[in-house]
Amino acid sequence: MFRDEVSIRVKAGDGHDGFVAMLRLKYMPRGGPIGGDGGKGGDVIFQADENYNTLYHLIHQPFFRAEGGHSGDAKGCSGKNGRELIISVPVGTIIRDAGTGATLKDLEVHGQKVVICKGGKGGRGNRRFATPTRQTPRFAEPGEPGEERRLRLELKMIADVGLVGMPNAGKSTLLARLSAARPRVAAYPFTTLIPSLGILKFDDVRTCVLADLPGLIEGAHEGKGLGDQFLRHIERTRILLHLVDAAPMAFKPPAEAYRIIRKEITGFSPTLAGKPEVVVATKIDAVQGKPALAALRKAVKKETGGEVLEISAATGTGLKALLKQLLVELDVPKVEAPAKMPGGR
Repeated sequence: MFRDEVSIRVKAGDGHDGFVAMLRLKYMPRGGPIGGDGGKGGDVIFQADENYNTLYHLIHQPFFRAEGGHSGDAKGCSGKNGRELIISVPVGTIIRDAGTGATLKDLEVHGQKVVICKGGKGGRGNRRFATPTRQTPRFAEPGEPGEERRLRLELKMIADVGLVGMPNAGKSTLLARLSAARPRVAAYPFTTLIPSLGILKFDDVRTCVLADLPGLIEGAHEGKGLGDQFLRHIERTRILLHLVDAAPMAFKPPAEAYRIIRKEITGFSPTLAGKPEVVVATKIDAVQGKPALAALRKAVKKETGGEVLEISAATGTGLKALLKQLLVELDVPKVEAPAKMPGGR
């Protein structure tokens, strides 16, 4: 099950108190203080892991606690430190303080780690307090408590291309055609309920990540429909692939559908609206006339000055031109194969 927001409480381990002990041996009846130090509490660490794509695994455990430090002993040995607690989250997770809303860390790279709560220091044993004037201290230092926080985790998927458009615009069909992803595809709107990712391979060395979002409707940035819950996932994308249904039975006329989606994206984030955009008229195999496409081109020209590509994911029409345009917009360099050494090496 997909989950892109979760609230949890985390606490680092407490440091253990120092130990109080006096050395008593057969030939040393007054050997002096020898209590060891208490161990440090474990830290709470968050780590980005590309094997996760949802925060669902965290919702069943609202409280996470690291191990506390261990006690020292009567032989002057310090206690063992508590084990650190590592919480794995998807790449693209933003960690916020639930109380203030402040961003603590944005985990954008696989393997990236951050210490969110530090474990408490262990207390010093009584042997640390011996002085020439206080030779038999019978007290030790208490351990410090570990830090505790309430956190709000928010997942923003990291993709190169974000697919946006009205319901039933053909986003899932295109994702399935261009990648190995298998999103739900049906002949009715709102079949996509959660974001889907797919890997598009241009050739053996050049790839990009596509993100398919649920269809947007008018008022999405104000909370209507499903799209407002997932618009954050295209904030990290490099370009927007805006699909417009050009079929006669479309949800809205192409030009109107384009203007609605542009308005919703701008209302959600002006920064997002400023990203490069590739506009594609889909289901071109079902188009019976050109007036609707002409109106769409005029709307796009007025809005961004861009052009409109025509494709049919069902028949494959226009897909080569689309891939070529994506390469231009992404500016993915072609890696040349290494030259062979003389002698076949």
